Amino acid sequence: MFGVRANLRLPVALVAALVVAEAGVVLLRPREVGPAPAPVNARAYFSAAELERARDFRRPQLGLFALRLGVEAGVLVLLVRRPPRRLAALARRPVLGVAAAGAGLALVVGLAPLPLEAVARARAVDVGLVTQGWDGWAWDLLRSQAIGAAMAAAGAVALVALARRFPRRWWLPASGLVVAVGAGFTFVAPVVLDPVFNDFRALPAGHVRADVLELARRADVDVGEVYAIDASRRTSAANAYVAGLGRTKRVVLYDNLLDEFSRDELRLVVAHELGHVHHRDVPRGLLYVALIAPFGLFAAQRLSERLSPARGTAEALPALALSLALVSTGLTFVSNQLSRRVEARADFFALRLTGEPRAAVGFQRRIALRNVSDPDPPGWVSGLLGTHPTTLQRIGAAESFRPGEAPRPDAALRRTQAGS
Repeated sequence: MFGVRANLRLPVALVAALVVAEAGVVLLRPREVGPAPAPVNARAYFSAAELERARDFRRPQLGLFALRLGVEAGVLVLLVRRPPRRLAALARRPVLGVAAAGAGLALVVGLAPLPLEAVARARAVDVGLVTQGWDGWAWDLLRSQAIGAAMAAAGAVALVALARRFPRRWWLPASGLVVAVGAGFTFVAPVVLDPVFNDFRALPAGHVRADVLELARRADVDVGEVYAIDASRRTSAANAYVAGLGRTKRVVLYDNLLDEFSRDELRLVVAHELGHVHHRDVPRGLLYVALIAPFGLFAAQRLSERLSPARGTAEALPALALSLALVSTGLTFVSNQLSRRVEARADFFALRLTGEPRAAVGFQRRIALRNVSDPDPPGWVSGLLGTHPTTLQRIGAAESFRPGEAPRPDAALRRTQAGS
């Protein structure tokens, strides 16, 4: 009987983590996501050549992405099955040894799929999506790997220290650490990490800044600051995002979005980002992490113990890294449901604030073409990997919108689930 219970501990922990993640989605999902998207046909908005170009680009990219994940997982599996002897030697220096092991592990896993990343990048260059030279890419890669290695070193020291202090319960204090670190990075990243890779400039006086302030006033939002970044030196893609907490809160717009899209389209994008600020989506995202972190880390602890007998040393890191990667991947598939609902609500907020469904339809078409996106990817792709509604779902939502129309969240939920 004891053996049966022991064997069930891992699957029970894994299932519990997924169930809690799904419960978090239900608890925190937005209700006001607008009217049900109208059924639309891709051929009504995109030519056959445009659809073929997007699919010819995106589907092999998806395959390369899966291969990269497979290589990373394969490296970790190999390190778990045959731990390098150097890991045992590093155990003699508890802090520096663990930090070196964590940094080394991050570098090995990060660099192993580099040839596949280069192939994916070359394909993006071929379609005009990437504008940066290979030397610039190499410099970005060097900096990102260095930052990742430093973060991995600090994380490894913290987790190993907790595993030594709380051998059977380290997942509990680690959960609090994950939330605290997540909040801390959300606060400092816009002013410490992001400027390492991009130049930021506050929007100067002009119609764009005036529109931002006017929309923020109407939305009753303290927008913080609005910045433009020099994204065009890396990509022809256009985008915008919200980042930061408190004093570092900001809306960031790509420079090619500002330079090459109409005023109505820019207003729509700004209104969408203001929707995230209005609904406090960044703090709510941290709340979701706080809900699922204990169960996810508990499952990762169970899995790492099954994979390796090592405890509280550098030798335990490969099994722990593999366990965290597997568990977090499953939780991400679940949490993407919440992300899509949050983005749908921001779309609806933008439509209500601007009253411009025609601009929304035009923008979704232009952004899909510019980013070489598949407007209607396979259901399993959008359901597992999609953080936003598909382009067709967003066009359908704009087509069904009528200014002043009350939201119908139940109908929208059914249609969104069906579309995923």
